[in-house]
Amino acid sequence: MKKYILISIALGLIFGLPLAQAQETAQWITFDSSGGPGNGQHIVLVSGDDEYRSEEAMPMLAKILSEHHGFKTTVLFAIDPETGEIKPDHQTNIPGMEHLQSADLMILFTRFRQLPDEDMAYFEQYLLDGKPIIGIRTATHAFHYRDHLESRYAKYDWRSDTPGWEGGFGRKILGETWVDHHGDHGTEGTRALIDGIKERYDHPVIRGVTDIWGPTDVYGTRKLEGDVDILIWGQSTHGMTPDAPVKWEKSIMPVAWTKSYELEGGETGRVFTTTMGSSVDFESEGLRRLIVNASYWALEMGDAVPEKSNVDIVGDYNPTMFGFEEYIEGLTPEDYK
Repeated sequence: MKKYILISIALGLIFGLPLAQAQETAQWITFDSSGGPGNGQHIVLVSGDDEYRSEEAMPMLAKILSEHHGFKTTVLFAIDPETGEIKPDHQTNIPGMEHLQSADLMILFTRFRQLPDEDMAYFEQYLLDGKPIIGIRTATHAFHYRDHLESRYAKYDWRSDTPGWEGGFGRKILGETWVDHHGDHGTEGTRALIDGIKERYDHPVIRGVTDIWGPTDVYGTRKLEGDVDILIWGQSTHGMTPDAPVKWEKSIMPVAWTKSYELEGGETGRVFTTTMGSSVDFESEGLRRLIVNASYWALEMGDAVPEKSNVDIVGDYNPTMFGFEEYIEGLTPEDYK
């Protein structure tokens, strides 16, 4: 990686490029539109969680959205500034947040981030503009300002008690913050209860979604905040394999919903949230289709969602099992192209 950075710097000096431009590919990755319904729209996918391998899942989703649906996509990563490598538990550095200025949709899959105020300014302006958001799994507790309580963005903290921001970004914008593991983490998976919502198959987000199962457990929720429309409920399973029986003795929980949000002085925006999601969960065709469909809906392109949207994986996808110590060391954004 250090050799790559030196080459990038050298190319920048040779061709007169600014250093930031010369190093761009070492910080984030962008996939141009291949033409299609999404042509002209830019989706920024922000990864950075400690456990569920968002750094693997987000590039895979970006390729699908670009190759099959024509969106321009940019993927941001948690980067160790000393090495330039992806380090999921580095909580204070996600280069490229300025890409949100040109984003038409943000897909957020972060956990407990403490980003500098200058980066959060791009994030908050995005919200003030009322642009749409898709939140995946740990996005309900996307921020944790335990070391920066003086920050004007400390109200985004998942445990915020700031008036009007109780529960932080997750509760106010997505509808819920972190509550608990309703399922037994590491021994139970999640079965989406889709058969019971056949009367809602006309909703563009769940059009063509016939089966979702993943080895990550069900998150607990309370009464969701805002004008929530629950699309899918989830049930714990006895075990972490696709054939594991449903654990009916446990209560069901909402695992996918839509709502709107609005900051004071800002515009109203659309939100889709799912508490499902890890790199291994996205081996589920149904879960991939849910996110692709939600992208169309969030961009007010619901009428363009086909009966069965193409979510075939582009290239290889060999996700790592979730875990705090499971991530692959030494990788850079270039490795996910």
